[in-house]
Amino acid sequence: MEQQTSLRTHLQLSIYRVIDPVVKVFIKLGLTPNIVTSIGFILNVGVAIIFILGAEEGNRGDLSYVGWAGALILFAGLFDMLDGQVARLGNMKSTFGALYDSVLDRYSELIMFLGICYYLVGHHYFLSSIFAFIALMGSMMVSYVRARAEGLGIECKGGLMQRPERVVTIGLCAILCGITSFYIGGDYKLYVPGIKFHIFETMSIFTIPIVGVAILTNITAFKRLLDAKKALLEKDRTFR
Repeated sequence: MEQQTSLRTHLQLSIYRVIDPVVKVFIKLGLTPNIVTSIGFILNVGVAIIFILGAEEGNRGDLSYVGWAGALILFAGLFDMLDGQVARLGNMKSTFGALYDSVLDRYSELIMFLGICYYLVGHHYFLSSIFAFIALMGSMMVSYVRARAEGLGIECKGGLMQRPERVVTIGLCAILCGITSFYIGGDYKLYVPGIKFHIFETMSIFTIPIVGVAILTNITAFKRLLDAKKALLEKDRTFR
């Protein structure tokens, strides 16, 4: 766990070195952390709109909407890091800002998954839409367990599928799905002799990782719950 945390911290610091020049420009332009957070939220609304348009105007084999939505997911996710850095480098930290950031992060994720589920249902990927909803449940519970534990005075972080990992996984796989469809077609299907149904299709590049997110988010939430239980029991023994 410590090795995982160390690697994650190292990656964050590397990203900060890249985005800090942009952060300084934002500060000079007078953008506050809350404005940056709001921009990220609006971009996630755009993600949902792209998915919904893809369901309404596209066809099952047209995965370009998935690719463009993935690119916007990553771009919107960048603002999750930018707002915190604007607050730190601009000396604009505030308690409400932290709350505002957390609330809009939850709304952003809910809206993103709304768009994904709408797209999957619209093109009859019903099983995948169920896993997308399970991924949404797990994502919300990862955040909720941490918030509830910290409300009880317990630090509850870590896990395999925190918000940055979710954003990167879904965004990159959506982009890869869109690009791959350009070369092999959005309706490509792989069959194995002796099996009546296909075992893989172009859309699987996007839907299989969603299954992984669904599983790992709920494992992360449960692991945090167990860690919080251990810490709370220890805390109770200390005050007896």
